[in-house]
Amino acid sequence: MANLKAFTMPKWGIEMSEGTVAEWMVAENTPFERGTVLTLIETDKITNEIEAEAPGCLVRLIARAGETYPVGALLAVLGDSGTDPAAIDAFVGSFKGANASFGDTDEVELAPPAVAGAVEPAPDSRMISPAAFVAASAAGLDIASIAGTGRGGRISLQDVHQATRQAPTISLKGAFELIPIGGSFASPMARRLAALHGVDLAGLKGTGPRGRICKADVLAAADIVVPLASSAAEAGLVIEAMSKMRRTIARRLTLSKSTIPHFYVRQRVRADRLMAVRAGADPRPSLNDYLIRACALALRQVPALNIQVHGDDIHRLPTADIAVAVATDGGLITPIVTAACQRSAADIATVMRDLGTRAKAGRLKQEEFEGGSFSLSNLGMFGVEQFDAIINPPHGAILAVGAARPEPMADDGAIRIVPMLHLSLSCDHRAIDGADAGRFMMTLVALLEAPETL
Repeated sequence: MANLKAFTMPKWGIEMSEGTVAEWMVAENTPFERGTVLTLIETDKITNEIEAEAPGCLVRLIARAGETYPVGALLAVLGDSGTDPAAIDAFVGSFKGANASFGDTDEVELAPPAVAGAVEPAPDSRMISPAAFVAASAAGLDIASIAGTGRGGRISLQDVHQATRQAPTISLKGAFELIPIGGSFASPMARRLAALHGVDLAGLKGTGPRGRICKADVLAAADIVVPLASSAAEAGLVIEAMSKMRRTIARRLTLSKSTIPHFYVRQRVRADRLMAVRAGADPRPSLNDYLIRACALALRQVPALNIQVHGDDIHRLPTADIAVAVATDGGLITPIVTAACQRSAADIATVMRDLGTRAKAGRLKQEEFEGGSFSLSNLGMFGVEQFDAIINPPHGAILAVGAARPEPMADDGAIRIVPMLHLSLSCDHRAIDGADAGRFMMTLVALLEAPETL
């Protein structure tokens, strides 16, 4: 066979099971050099560029742009330009992708141990679970006749149960006879409208199925005009499918809100001193950069919140890695400032500029947005004064920050009007107690009100 190689769907991270071919960057049968971007692969969070590791040529493009394929699926065939198409067809036909899934550990080849009274499995490469094989043997079913609905045609126990069920007997009794109520055929809505507008149904001719009086008939008789859009387009309705990122966000946050017992700790903090320190800095970090550092230092002092929660296990992390919410066109993503407690506010500002730019372009690496020990979400730039955030699993807590607003506060026996930040801390009550949350907020407020410590 010609010198052909498979170009398959890569796997980034243990949770990745599929990817979408966003775009092919090279044409079929066009030679390319090492380092050429071959395709863009979109996952739940990012779009990655796949570069050529050596010069070559894609002699056959299998995957179509915009479609999703499982990890290990054949996307294209690498080979020498001018390769015989018959050889390529033979290579594609003989290709068997690696099983990159996880969790399906009960699958076996159709060659289980001999069982008394078992039906001999057909000599092919299909898969069947052990429980399904035993059930098929007990029922005397020919495995070759069972249609598998699992991954790759795998036969499950449910498939065997379906094969043993008898088809239901359907008896047709003819058309249903409509019996008029009150001397006329009319829908419940039509009857209510007729009573409301004083319309006599007895003399009204219905335009519905089999002469039934419907809502439109009653409205016409009452001389009521209801403007209806003839189509969704005329009504200005736009329907679009969720992106992969938006679907992932919806799934993760729905799971978080439904399975994690949230509790909230809220606090006001004066921001005038912090703003003064920021105004004198060169280069000038943002308030968010100072908040990231303050959160990291507070986590060092109250490590009970510097955690990840995995099922029944609590992972206590050695460094404070802060995940910061960044809005992109596709949805929300949380790049991570690693070891934020060891960085200055100016260093954090540089890191966040780089992470934010690449996040909005979909160019973050997997390790740059997965992990972390604490989340920060700031909507102050949109004028939002206060809000409660949903915990970003597997983190144990997330801090929501609003805009700084002038408010009265007691200061050395006097009432002063100073800019105040409203903070709201959402905590996972499975792993964090209220006392720990209170200590964290007290520490955070002390740091922000004494910004020289930052």
